[in-house]
Amino acid sequence: MMSESEVIKIFLMVFSTFLFVALFIPFIKKIAIHVDAMDIPNARKVHKVPIPRLGGLGIYFGFLLGYIIFGEPSEIMNAILIGSFVIVMTGVIDDIKPLNTSTKFIGQLIAASIVAFYGNILLKDISAFGIYIDFGIFTYPLTIFFILGCINCMNFIDGLDGLAAGISSIYFLTIGIIAIIQQKMGLDFILTFTMLGSTLGFLVHNFYPAGIFMGDSGSMFLGFIISVIALLGFKNVTMTSLIIPLLILAIPILDVIFAILRRYIKGQKFSTPDKFHIHHQLLNRNLSQRAVVLIIYVISMLFSIASIIYILKTRVVGYIIYGILVVIILFLILKTDVVINHDEIKGKQKNSLNPKKTNKNKKV
Repeated sequence: MMSESEVIKIFLMVFSTFLFVALFIPFIKKIAIHVDAMDIPNARKVHKVPIPRLGGLGIYFGFLLGYIIFGEPSEIMNAILIGSFVIVMTGVIDDIKPLNTSTKFIGQLIAASIVAFYGNILLKDISAFGIYIDFGIFTYPLTIFFILGCINCMNFIDGLDGLAAGISSIYFLTIGIIAIIQQKMGLDFILTFTMLGSTLGFLVHNFYPAGIFMGDSGSMFLGFIISVIALLGFKNVTMTSLIIPLLILAIPILDVIFAILRRYIKGQKFSTPDKFHIHHQLLNRNLSQRAVVLIIYVISMLFSIASIIYILKTRVVGYIIYGILVVIILFLILKTDVVINHDEIKGKQKNSLNPKKTNKNKKV
């Protein structure tokens, strides 16, 4: 049972960062317009007018405020602060003047390496079903791969107003609830609730219709801090502590997997942009931006509820909810072009059946 002082601390962590970010974002918006950090509409994007970026700076400063008030200095926290600075600055530069993919990846790699090598925040081993696996020499590569994966998952899903910030808020809230249930009040507990307040404060300005975008400075920072919080919870790793954080992020993770498969099938580079992400496919069903975002929120919340139920040892119910969600996602895959463009396949089949038709307009 939580004490009154712990309840007050949680409230202060969330409320103070929420209020700060909500009030600070309008200043960030003016800065973004001044330095021309604007997201210009194009054929691939959903918005119709230029929108300021750099909203991620507001979230980042909310995180710093939370650390200053509630955190304590440590070598681990130093690594998180340095790594987060690198990832945010990489994103800020990209928001002002877009970087090429390799340069942006170098920034991500440096940030991940700082956490792994300096902070020693690692995914070292795992035990599940009576089996123990020590990752040994693969510990550092696996840790860095995990951090990079989370960064790019959030970067990919940031395609609609309020989507990335909302999914992140659901993640932070769920991890916070699990931490309370398990009575874990360490560094990840403080990071979780300060980040919850920061993302909710940003959502005040970012939910549809958005007045500002978080940009890469925000989406990459969210992915970075999500991975750090997950890794901090991986001490004495079990299957539960490894899988639960990943299930809460099911939508962005699946979106990245689908994008990789889709681009591999088409023979495209992994970084090639397109309009076949999960949120784009739902938009193609004549749903509004607000409706699509709320649908993805609900699915993410269901994964979160299943995870909390699982943690509470009601595992059968958790499995049932997970199973239902898997069926829903499989249905989504079959009915949309998330992985395969059905129109292209139909076109190729039609052309193969009528080879003369493709040549009828050629001059003889």
